[in-house]
Amino acid sequence: MADYLDSLNEAQRVAVENLKGPMLVIAGAGSGKTRVLTYRIVHLINNGVDPFNILSLTFTNKAAKEMKNRIAMQVGRSDAKSLWMGTFHSVFAKILRSEGHRLGFPQNYTIYDAQDAERVIRGIITDMNLDKDIYKPKQVLNRISSFKNSLITVKAYYNNQELQEADAAAIRPRTGEIYKEYVDRCFRAGAMDFDDLLLRTNELLNRFPEVLALYQDRFRYIMVDEYQDTNHSQYSIVKALAAKFENICVVGDDAQSIYGFRGANVKNILEFQKDYPDMKMFKLEQNYRSTNNIVQAANNVIANNRDQLEKDVWTSNNDGEQIKVVRTVTDSEEGKYVATTIFDTAMEEGNNWSDFAILYRTNMQSRSLEDALRRRDMPYRIFGGLSFYQRKEIKDVLSYFRLAINHRDEEALRRIINFPARGIGKTTMDRITIASRENTMSMFEVILRAPQMNLGINAGTLRKLEAFILMIKSFKTQIETMDAFQIAESVVKSTGMVKELQKDSTPEGVARLDNVQELINSIKKFTEDQAEQADGDASLTTFMEDVALLTDADKDDNDPNKVSLMTVHTSKGLEFPHVFIVGMEEELFPSGMSINTRSELEEERRLFYVAVTRAETQAYLSYTQSRYRWGKVTEAEPSRFIEEIGDEYLHYTTPRTRQSRALGASGGLVGGESLRSTKPKSGIAPDKSPSRPIRKLKPVNSAVSGNTDLFSTQLNKGNIVKHSQFGLGEVMMVEGVGVNQKASIRFEKGGIKKMLLKFSKLEVVR
Repeated sequence: MADYLDSLNEAQRVAVENLKGPMLVIAGAGSGKTRVLTYRIVHLINNGVDPFNILSLTFTNKAAKEMKNRIAMQVGRSDAKSLWMGTFHSVFAKILRSEGHRLGFPQNYTIYDAQDAERVIRGIITDMNLDKDIYKPKQVLNRISSFKNSLITVKAYYNNQELQEADAAAIRPRTGEIYKEYVDRCFRAGAMDFDDLLLRTNELLNRFPEVLALYQDRFRYIMVDEYQDTNHSQYSIVKALAAKFENICVVGDDAQSIYGFRGANVKNILEFQKDYPDMKMFKLEQNYRSTNNIVQAANNVIANNRDQLEKDVWTSNNDGEQIKVVRTVTDSEEGKYVATTIFDTAMEEGNNWSDFAILYRTNMQSRSLEDALRRRDMPYRIFGGLSFYQRKEIKDVLSYFRLAINHRDEEALRRIINFPARGIGKTTMDRITIASRENTMSMFEVILRAPQMNLGINAGTLRKLEAFILMIKSFKTQIETMDAFQIAESVVKSTGMVKELQKDSTPEGVARLDNVQELINSIKKFTEDQAEQADGDASLTTFMEDVALLTDADKDDNDPNKVSLMTVHTSKGLEFPHVFIVGMEEELFPSGMSINTRSELEEERRLFYVAVTRAETQAYLSYTQSRYRWGKVTEAEPSRFIEEIGDEYLHYTTPRTRQSRALGASGGLVGGESLRSTKPKSGIAPDKSPSRPIRKLKPVNSAVSGNTDLFSTQLNKGNIVKHSQFGLGEVMMVEGVGVNQKASIRFEKGGIKKMLLKFSKLEVVR
């Protein structure tokens, strides 16, 4: 008996040993799916199947490479090399190299990436004299991509009145013409985009029966990983190739289908039995990854989905810790809690930084988390995206700030002089650059003097340059009288950046707008913090200095020992001992854009299921009481998914820093200020409950401004106070009267701060 079979549990082994006929393997999270896929191929080869007759389709080249290496260790490298194994795109690109001439494509056809494709679309829109604000290239390309993934050709589009009416309603009635011209230009260029690799394969198999027969005979055994994430085009290819022998094995988990926005259709796995009535189903239900509490919590949540295949995921692992649920006041506090908890856990338990992952629903949430990790000098890396301050839209806004502060900043000027587009092109910039070098002047000064310098720039462009200069100079004037938030609002509105970003309704466009909003939120928080301090400086210059210090020189030395930050979508297939899932709020997770229908909500729930099951030993859920949205505080509501888990698997808590414990031990703070760790039946986290009632300090206003003793009667030396950002603090000194009264307070976080009581948001503990 083969040694590799002995390493499998009973459910895995039965699936591996079934070699004939259609089969569906439902693989729960952490159930050893890759092991089953790998050993089933090994078992096929060991039972006389020619590796050349095995087609194994994966969703990443990395997965294919790892599987091939494992197979090679069992059957030898020669047989492993003979397998047809790879992603859908890589395998069918190979077939099209051999057979594409039947469709009129050369053997060495070009594969366009997304930028190439978008450039072609942009050229078509220009040539057709269409309004680029209506026919935005990326939106049009996404529309065409959705057609191709649904096997809607140009001809099919023109035969579908509903599609044409939808484009007309979107004020893009000529989408079909663009689609046709795009297909024609790609064909003339001997090129295919990524979607064409699937669409053209379908066309090849449908138009040429002899080709279909050839590959049906070659691929007698077909295996498909992550079947729940296949789109209609991929489904059609697999169904056609498997039609002759029906030795098809699909592996996946409907509970982890999270790519509907890309065209994936969860019905492909849910309705597999309709295509193959005699199919056999195998369920891998033992989770080897996570503790029992994590497994059962995930089960409870996904049970709320109506459309799913029945399974009972379980584990023989120990119960482990309950999932910790944390409520913070703001997202900044959330970031600090996460950073502090990671630091404390790593120090106390001896974990590596790479044992920790922070997952969020949208990329914009990374800003406060990055700031908190940087301030604690903790190494981290962002998966699937740039650092917050390195994202294009953020750098665009910051470049306006930089140029307003320093007119000689040429890099900032080059970046934003024609963004948003204002008709200042490359030829004009080349002339300005040459004049700057020849006259030893900054580019800004050249533009300022351009009318007198005879640069060969026409009158219309000169007027545009003049308007740009006046705008930047006006920002410079505002710096002298406004705080950072006021100027930031002025910049994003006056430049038209927000309006420009709002035109792009694609998921990428919405994310960029969200990121600018998050930047504005951080600036608002900065100005509020500075206003509370007697020596605070809320100027734009100070903010930019802070940002520069935070983002100075990314130290990427290829050290894998870093905290991982990523969206939940990016986390699929990964696992970590400790996982923080932040932003667990309604309208954020689940997303407010994805709860309009049952199918959308169920995909959000599957996404949360994926997030929770990334954790091996400990999961944390955090949510805030309020978040900034475009500089305004909005109340937040805990996500419905928290309640769906069930209280028996949750531990509600409130963060307390190590420093506060130290201060408490020394008598500086209230000794009873400890966490209350009981779980309320309501499912809402309790506040900390000090032994004495908290009372709010009332700010001075017109009705009481004459009362010069207002604060002195409520706040005295020795009082213990609470601040939303700095935590608990001891009043060291109170001075001044009325609106000018201020106090020196030694906080647990941030040291001694001198606070203007007129603006401070303090609560008296005792």
